[in-house]
Amino acid sequence: MKQDSGIDVTLLPSSDPSAWASILLEALPYIQKFMGKCVVVKYGGNVLGDSVDSNEEIDAELDSFAEDIVLLHSVGILPVIVHGGGPQIDEWLNRIGKVSAFSNGLRVTDAETLEVVKMVLLGKLNPSIVQAINRHGDKGVGVSGLDSSLIVATKAKGDIGFVGDIESVNPEIILSILKDGLIPVVATIGADSQGQGYNINADFGAAELAVAIGAEKLVYMTNVEGVRGKFDDPTSLIQRMQPGELENLLGSDTIQGGMRPKLQSALSASKNGVSSVHILDGRIPHAILLEMLTDRGIGTMITEEVVEK
Repeated sequence: MKQDSGIDVTLLPSSDPSAWASILLEALPYIQKFMGKCVVVKYGGNVLGDSVDSNEEIDAELDSFAEDIVLLHSVGILPVIVHGGGPQIDEWLNRIGKVSAFSNGLRVTDAETLEVVKMVLLGKLNPSIVQAINRHGDKGVGVSGLDSSLIVATKAKGDIGFVGDIESVNPEIILSILKDGLIPVVATIGADSQGQGYNINADFGAAELAVAIGAEKLVYMTNVEGVRGKFDDPTSLIQRMQPGELENLLGSDTIQGGMRPKLQSALSASKNGVSSVHILDGRIPHAILLEMLTDRGIGTMITEEVVEK
């Protein structure tokens, strides 16, 4: 991938070692700007791929992501990971002969499906991400919305089963983990005041958590390059938007499927104090570093700020 300077990052070690200095210097003002600031990163199940079994060797893409997160943490930025797991849940539901159903981008969740969701998120994906982070820095801590009533939920409207709307987020456990110099990895299972568990859409979970902890940034890492002006046209990427522009786009037919709750949650976060929200293609190596620490950036940034990037 090339930067604005024309330097091909993949060739730096052998072709132009001095160019490393320019890349590091380019990152410096961003490191200074975001040092001590919280960044919530929603790591989508579509990016996780086959990294669902903590007993297997860590997948290369997950390992690369974990390395990037540890690097950000090492330079003083405070990452909080919130993960999804849609494709992996689909896979395990298929194994038991259940067909996945969705309504407005949300998974219809009966009691059996809820147990599969818990098993995949809490038993497989969360430990896999923590394991990958700890391979590079021994800083990962797995938590869920059930821990210390992090996510208090109520039953969502409609006939979609045990799907929860977030009633409140109690961020004390996350803030405590950050204060201890660790990296929280959050699975979005919530519960109501009676202890009934609910499947919480991870996009909304990440947005509500970002607002609750006063995050500087919310980054969605998914399997598309960003927000498109036309649904079926990858070349129509919108690199920068204001919340009002996103609101107008959500009123059209351009945003479909699972992208709709993602952008609805992005809009909510942007309107409630998160300075910038980013939609990135997490399949691109080191996507979060390119977005946060270079002049060019990638993907779509949603912000009210007038910025150079």
